[in-house]
Amino acid sequence: MQNKQDTNLKDEVRDFWDNETCGTFLTDKDKFTKEYFEDIEKIRYDMQPEIHEFAQFQDAKDKKMLEIGVGAGTDFLQWVRAGAIAYGLDLTPQAIEHVRHRLSLYDLKAEEFKVGDAENLPFPDNFFEMVYSWGVIHHTPDTPKAFREIVRVLAPNGKAKIMVYHRKSVLAYLFWVKHALLKGKLSKSIAEVLWENMESIGTKAYTKNEILEILKDQPIKNIKIKPVLTYYDKLLRFPQIMQIASKFLSLLLGGDKAGWFLLIEFEKE
Repeated sequence: MQNKQDTNLKDEVRDFWDNETCGTFLTDKDKFTKEYFEDIEKIRYDMQPEIHEFAQFQDAKDKKMLEIGVGAGTDFLQWVRAGAIAYGLDLTPQAIEHVRHRLSLYDLKAEEFKVGDAENLPFPDNFFEMVYSWGVIHHTPDTPKAFREIVRVLAPNGKAKIMVYHRKSVLAYLFWVKHALLKGKLSKSIAEVLWENMESIGTKAYTKNEILEILKDQPIKNIKIKPVLTYYDKLLRFPQIMQIASKFLSLLLGGDKAGWFLLIEFEKE
């Protein structure tokens, strides 16, 4: 049973993302217009080219799949376009409105999309051939429960593709410098800094070993966990001197091994 503290935190997370649907703050186009959605899509994939290689949208044709955390609907649109039997879920009503408008603009239909909770997926056991979630479940208070729910709704031999943030990354270390070192708060951990300052309150980042620990008792196989150095680690929106500093740090920490995105794949037994 969820405690009151987790419930309050989830409410805060919901309010944050309902007011700032993922990626929408980067565009100045009129809301829900075709130009608005196409601008969001271009910006998303320019900044996160890792998505296409990881998701492999084209492989989802005729597969029953779930996306947890549809946000502005950019990836969800690709699943529908690819011919997936696509179900979408998001904690926020605003995200579902984005998907509704987006599919309508392109005269596309999904199987189902609705407001829902990653920790309590409203689907039966063994229901999906694929579950996908990009940068979402590290925001929910009980991330291990979200992983268990993903495994539960996967059918045998079904595949999960999940991205969560990586704590041993260039961006995480730089965040600690900004929000702890430069403020004289040396006792603060990276986890605390991310919890308080990265996007919605309560955001977490994980190590590879922590993900393996979360998944260790689950009926899964063929686990792959891979960090990827990202646009955000490279500070590409910042002055060149900061980009040089981040490049030096990334080399020191092992390149992709110190990437902000932790890409996780597994299959259900």
